[in-house]
Amino acid sequence: MDVHTVIRPDMKAFFDEPTNTVSYVVRDPQSAQCAVVDSVLGFDPASGRTSTTFADEIIAYIRAAGLEVGLILETHVHADHLSAAPYIQEKCGGAIGIGENIKIVQGIFGKVFNEGTAFERDGSQFDRLFKDGDRFRVGGLEGYVMHTPGHTPACMTWVIGDAAFVGDTLFMPDYGTARCDFPGGDARTLFRSIARIFALPDDTRLFMCHDYLPAGRSFYQWESTVAAEKAANIHVHQGISEDDFVAMREARDKKLDVPRLILPSIQVNMRAGNMPLAEPNGTSYLKIPVNFL
Repeated sequence: MDVHTVIRPDMKAFFDEPTNTVSYVVRDPQSAQCAVVDSVLGFDPASGRTSTTFADEIIAYIRAAGLEVGLILETHVHADHLSAAPYIQEKCGGAIGIGENIKIVQGIFGKVFNEGTAFERDGSQFDRLFKDGDRFRVGGLEGYVMHTPGHTPACMTWVIGDAAFVGDTLFMPDYGTARCDFPGGDARTLFRSIARIFALPDDTRLFMCHDYLPAGRSFYQWESTVAAEKAANIHVHQGISEDDFVAMREARDKKLDVPRLILPSIQVNMRAGNMPLAEPNGTSYLKIPVNFL
Protein backbone atom coordinates (compact mmCIF):
# COMPACT_ATOMS: atom_id res chain seq x y z
CA MET A 1 0.00 0.00 0.00
CA ASP A 2 1.35 3.42 -0.99
CA VAL A 3 0.68 5.84 1.85
CA HIS A 4 1.14 8.75 -0.56
CA THR A 5 -2.10 7.87 -2.38
CA VAL A 6 -4.34 8.36 0.63
CA ILE A 7 -5.54 11.28 2.71
CA ARG A 8 -3.30 12.72 5.42
CA PRO A 9 -5.14 12.31 8.73
CA ASP A 10 -5.65 15.08 11.22
CA MET A 11 -4.20 14.28 14.62
CA LYS A 12 -4.94 15.39 18.16
CA ALA A 13 -2.60 14.08 20.87
CA PHE A 14 -3.34 13.93 24.60
CA PHE A 15 -0.48 13.40 27.05
CA ASP A 16 -1.09 11.73 30.42
CA GLU A 17 1.93 12.74 32.49
CA PRO A 18 1.33 10.33 35.44
CA THR A 19 1.83 7.38 33.05
CA ASN A 20 3.86 9.19 30.36
CA THR A 21 1.32 7.93 27.85
CA VAL A 22 0.14 9.58 24.63
CA SER A 23 -3.40 8.94 23.39
CA TYR A 24 -4.59 10.01 19.97
CA VAL A 25 -7.75 11.01 18.17
CA VAL A 26 -7.18 10.34 14.47
CA ARG A 27 -9.62 12.18 12.22
CA ASP A 28 -10.55 11.99 8.59
CA PRO A 29 -10.25 15.67 7.53
CA GLN A 30 -13.04 15.22 4.98
CA SER A 31 -15.67 13.82 7.34
CA ALA A 32 -16.60 13.59 11.03
CA GLN A 33 -15.21 10.07 11.40
CA CYS A 34 -12.38 9.40 13.84
CA ALA A 35 -10.57 6.68 15.76
CA VAL A 36 -9.10 6.75 19.26
CA VAL A 37 -5.73 5.07 19.86
CA ASP A 38 -4.36 3.96 23.26
CA SER A 39 -6.64 5.68 25.73
CA VAL A 40 -5.88 5.95 29.47
CA LEU A 41 -7.98 5.37 32.58
CA GLY A 42 -6.51 6.91 35.72
CA PHE A 43 -5.75 4.50 38.56
CA ASP A 44 -4.43 5.03 42.08
CA PRO A 45 -2.86 1.74 43.25
CA ALA A 46 -2.85 2.84 46.90
CA SER A 47 -6.62 3.29 47.07
CA GLY A 48 -7.71 1.13 44.16
CA ARG A 49 -9.73 4.06 42.77
CA THR A 50 -10.09 4.83 39.09
CA SER A 51 -10.42 8.27 37.49
CA THR A 52 -11.89 9.29 34.14
CA THR A 53 -10.43 12.81 34.17
CA PHE A 54 -8.00 12.18 31.32
CA ALA A 55 -10.48 10.17 29.25
CA ASP A 56 -13.03 12.95 29.74
CA GLU A 57 -10.64 15.38 28.02
CA ILE A 58 -10.65 13.12 24.96
CA ILE A 59 -14.43 12.78 25.06
CA ALA A 60 -14.88 16.55 25.40
CA TYR A 61 -12.68 17.11 22.34
CA ILE A 62 -14.63 14.55 20.31
CA ARG A 63 -17.97 16.12 21.25
CA ALA A 64 -16.82 19.71 20.72
CA ALA A 65 -15.52 18.82 17.25
CA GLY A 66 -18.71 16.94 16.38
CA LEU A 67 -16.81 13.73 15.66
CA GLU A 68 -18.11 10.17 15.35
CA VAL A 69 -15.94 7.42 16.81
CA GLY A 70 -15.74 4.33 14.62
CA LEU A 71 -12.81 2.51 16.24
CA ILE A 72 -11.10 2.50 19.63
CA LEU A 73 -7.75 0.84 19.00
CA GLU A 74 -5.13 -0.65 21.30
CA THR A 75 -1.59 -1.13 20.03
CA HIS A 76 -1.09 -3.89 22.63
CA VAL A 77 -1.95 -4.98 26.17
CA HIS A 78 -0.30 -2.13 28.06
CA ALA A 79 1.64 -2.85 31.25
CA ASP A 80 1.93 0.75 32.45
CA HIS A 81 -1.59 2.13 32.31
CA LEU A 82 -5.20 1.00 32.28
CA SER A 83 -7.24 1.42 29.11
CA ALA A 84 -10.28 3.69 29.08
CA ALA A 85 -11.67 1.99 25.96
CA PRO A 86 -14.97 0.75 27.52
CA TYR A 87 -15.63 4.15 29.08
CA ILE A 88 -15.05 5.99 25.81
CA GLN A 89 -17.18 3.43 23.99
CA GLU A 90 -20.00 3.98 26.49
CA LYS A 91 -19.89 7.75 25.93
CA CYS A 92 -19.05 7.95 22.22
CA GLY A 93 -19.60 4.55 20.62
CA GLY A 94 -17.07 2.76 18.43
CA ALA A 95 -15.71 -0.78 18.22
CA ILE A 96 -12.78 -1.77 20.46
CA GLY A 97 -10.02 -3.44 18.46
CA ILE A 98 -6.68 -5.15 19.12
CA GLY A 99 -4.42 -7.70 17.45
CA GLU A 100 -5.60 -11.31 17.26
CA ASN A 101 -2.61 -12.47 19.30
CA ILE A 102 -4.35 -11.07 22.35
CA LYS A 103 -5.32 -14.73 22.71
CA ILE A 104 -1.67 -15.58 23.43
CA VAL A 105 -1.39 -12.79 26.00
CA GLN A 106 -4.62 -13.91 27.65
CA GLY A 107 -3.31 -17.47 27.78
CA ILE A 108 -0.05 -16.40 29.44
CA PHE A 109 -1.54 -14.04 32.00
CA GLY A 110 -4.66 -16.08 32.57
CA LYS A 111 -2.29 -18.60 34.15
CA VAL A 112 -0.23 -15.96 35.96
CA PHE A 113 -3.33 -14.57 37.65
CA ASN A 114 -4.98 -17.99 38.04
CA GLU A 115 -8.11 -16.68 36.35
CA GLY A 116 -9.81 -20.06 35.99
CA THR A 117 -12.43 -21.00 33.43
CA ALA A 118 -14.55 -17.89 33.92
CA PHE A 119 -11.95 -15.84 32.02
CA GLU A 120 -12.29 -16.39 28.28
CA ARG A 121 -8.97 -16.61 26.43
CA ASP A 122 -10.36 -16.19 22.92
CA GLY A 123 -10.27 -12.40 22.61
CA SER A 124 -14.06 -12.23 22.84
CA GLN A 125 -13.87 -9.26 25.24
CA PHE A 126 -12.91 -7.14 22.20
CA ASP A 127 -15.22 -6.18 19.36
CA ARG A 128 -12.66 -6.71 16.59
CA LEU A 129 -9.52 -8.82 16.41
CA PHE A 130 -7.13 -7.76 13.66
CA LYS A 131 -4.51 -9.87 11.93
CA ASP A 132 -1.45 -8.79 9.97
CA GLY A 133 -2.45 -7.11 6.72
CA ASP A 134 -6.07 -6.43 7.65
CA ARG A 135 -7.51 -3.21 6.26
CA PHE A 136 -9.98 -0.83 7.85
CA ARG A 137 -11.38 2.65 7.27
CA VAL A 138 -11.75 5.82 9.29
CA GLY A 139 -14.16 7.73 7.10
CA GLY A 140 -12.31 8.30 3.83
CA LEU A 141 -8.98 7.28 5.36
CA GLU A 142 -7.74 3.82 4.55
CA GLY A 143 -5.75 2.02 7.22
CA TYR A 144 -4.03 -1.31 7.52
CA VAL A 145 -2.44 -3.37 10.26
CA MET A 146 1.15 -4.53 10.74
CA HIS A 147 1.81 -7.21 13.34
CA THR A 148 4.96 -5.96 15.11
CA PRO A 149 5.60 -8.30 18.08
CA GLY A 150 8.64 -8.39 20.33
CA HIS A 151 7.57 -6.16 23.18
CA THR A 152 4.48 -8.38 23.50
CA PRO A 153 3.12 -11.10 21.19
CA ALA A 154 0.06 -9.01 20.32
CA CYS A 155 1.71 -5.68 19.40
CA MET A 156 0.23 -4.04 16.32
CA THR A 157 1.22 -0.97 14.34
CA TRP A 158 -1.80 0.86 12.97
CA VAL A 159 -0.99 2.57 9.64
CA ILE A 160 -3.55 5.24 8.77
CA GLY A 161 -2.76 7.39 5.76
CA ASP A 162 0.78 8.71 6.15
CA ALA A 163 0.79 8.00 9.91
CA ALA A 164 1.76 4.88 11.86
CA PHE A 165 0.94 4.31 15.53
CA VAL A 166 3.73 2.11 16.82
CA GLY A 167 2.76 1.63 20.47
CA ASP A 168 5.83 0.80 22.57
CA THR A 169 7.79 -0.80 19.71
CA LEU A 170 9.74 2.41 19.09
CA PHE A 171 10.29 5.59 21.06
CA MET A 172 11.75 8.93 20.03
CA PRO A 173 15.26 8.51 18.60
CA ASP A 174 16.95 9.68 21.80
CA TYR A 175 15.15 7.03 23.90
CA GLY A 176 15.31 3.94 21.70
CA THR A 177 13.13 0.85 21.71
CA ALA A 178 10.74 -1.26 23.76
CA ARG A 179 11.76 -3.65 26.52
CA CYS A 180 11.35 -7.34 25.70
CA ASP A 181 11.51 -9.02 29.11
CA PHE A 182 7.79 -9.41 29.76
CA PRO A 183 6.35 -12.93 29.29
CA GLY A 184 6.04 -13.51 25.55
CA GLY A 185 8.54 -10.78 24.63
CA ASP A 186 11.61 -11.40 22.49
CA ALA A 187 14.38 -9.01 21.42
CA ARG A 188 15.16 -10.75 18.13
CA THR A 189 11.50 -10.62 17.17
CA LEU A 190 11.40 -6.94 18.07
CA PHE A 191 14.36 -6.18 15.79
CA ARG A 192 12.59 -7.83 12.88
CA SER A 193 9.36 -5.99 13.63
CA ILE A 194 11.21 -2.67 13.61
CA ALA A 195 12.69 -3.62 10.24
CA ARG A 196 9.13 -3.84 8.90
CA ILE A 197 8.37 -0.35 10.21
CA PHE A 198 11.61 0.93 8.69
CA ALA A 199 10.45 -0.44 5.31
CA LEU A 200 7.62 2.13 5.27
CA PRO A 201 8.29 5.30 3.24
CA ASP A 202 10.85 7.55 4.92
CA ASP A 203 8.36 10.38 5.40
CA THR A 204 5.83 8.21 7.22
CA ARG A 205 4.94 9.93 10.48
CA LEU A 206 5.48 7.68 13.51
CA PHE A 207 3.44 8.34 16.64
CA MET A 208 4.75 6.97 19.95
CA CYS A 209 2.75 5.73 22.93
CA HIS A 210 5.17 7.15 25.53
CA ASP A 211 7.89 9.68 26.17
CA TYR A 212 10.13 9.96 29.27
CA LEU A 213 12.32 13.07 28.76
CA PRO A 214 15.56 11.15 28.13
CA ALA A 215 19.04 12.64 28.32
CA GLY A 216 17.88 15.84 29.96
CA ARG A 217 15.43 16.81 27.20
CA SER A 218 13.15 19.50 28.67
CA PHE A 219 9.95 18.90 26.68
CA TYR A 220 7.89 15.87 25.73
CA GLN A 221 7.85 14.59 22.17
CA TRP A 222 5.89 11.83 20.49
CA GLU A 223 6.08 12.34 16.73
CA SER A 224 8.99 11.13 14.60
CA THR A 225 9.46 9.76 11.08
CA VAL A 226 10.82 6.58 9.61
CA ALA A 227 13.81 8.53 8.24
CA ALA A 228 14.60 10.09 11.62
CA GLU A 229 14.42 6.74 13.41
CA LYS A 230 16.61 4.99 10.84
CA ALA A 231 19.17 7.77 11.05
CA ALA A 232 19.34 8.41 14.80
CA ASN A 233 17.52 5.89 17.01
CA ILE A 234 20.07 5.16 19.72
CA HIS A 235 19.25 1.45 19.81
CA VAL A 236 18.37 0.47 16.28
CA HIS A 237 19.61 3.00 13.71
CA GLN A 238 20.81 1.68 10.37
CA GLY A 239 24.10 -0.16 10.73
CA ILE A 240 23.17 -1.92 13.98
CA SER A 241 23.19 -5.70 13.46
CA GLU A 242 20.47 -7.96 14.77
CA ASP A 243 22.88 -9.76 17.10
CA ASP A 244 24.24 -6.50 18.50
CA PHE A 245 20.74 -5.22 19.08
CA VAL A 246 19.66 -8.40 20.85
CA ALA A 247 22.73 -8.32 23.11
CA MET A 248 22.11 -4.66 24.00
CA ARG A 249 18.38 -5.11 24.54
CA GLU A 250 18.69 -8.19 26.75
CA ALA A 251 21.42 -6.62 28.88
CA ARG A 252 19.45 -3.39 29.26
CA ASP A 253 16.23 -5.18 30.15
CA LYS A 254 17.90 -6.92 33.09
CA LYS A 255 18.45 -3.50 34.69
CA LEU A 256 14.95 -2.07 34.22
CA ASP A 257 12.46 -1.64 37.04
CA VAL A 258 9.06 -3.29 36.89
CA PRO A 259 6.38 -0.81 35.72
CA ARG A 260 4.49 0.63 38.68
CA LEU A 261 1.06 -0.36 37.33
CA ILE A 262 1.92 -3.63 35.61
CA LEU A 263 -0.25 -5.89 37.81
CA PRO A 264 -3.52 -3.93 37.59
CA SER A 265 -2.87 -2.87 33.99
CA ILE A 266 -2.51 -6.34 32.54
CA GLN A 267 -5.49 -7.75 34.41
CA VAL A 268 -7.71 -4.95 33.13
CA ASN A 269 -6.28 -4.53 29.63
CA MET A 270 -6.42 -8.21 28.71
CA ARG A 271 -10.16 -7.79 29.36
CA ALA A 272 -10.44 -4.92 26.85
CA GLY A 273 -10.26 -2.36 29.67
CA ASN A 274 -12.92 -4.00 31.83
CA MET A 275 -12.49 -4.87 35.50
CA PRO A 276 -12.69 -8.53 36.60
CA LEU A 277 -16.21 -9.75 37.26
CA ALA A 278 -17.60 -8.50 40.54
CA GLU A 279 -17.68 -10.96 43.42
CA PRO A 280 -20.89 -11.73 45.40
CA ASN A 281 -20.47 -8.55 47.46
CA GLY A 282 -20.60 -6.45 44.29
CA THR A 283 -16.90 -5.44 44.33
CA SER A 284 -14.28 -6.21 41.67
CA TYR A 285 -10.85 -7.28 42.88
CA LEU A 286 -7.41 -7.22 41.27
CA LYS A 287 -4.89 -9.88 42.25
CA ILE A 288 -1.29 -9.40 43.36
CA PRO A 289 0.72 -12.59 42.70
CA VAL A 290 3.42 -12.73 45.38
CA ASN A 291 7.04 -13.15 44.28
CA PHE A 292 6.09 -13.50 40.62
CA LEU A 293 7.99 -10.48 39.27
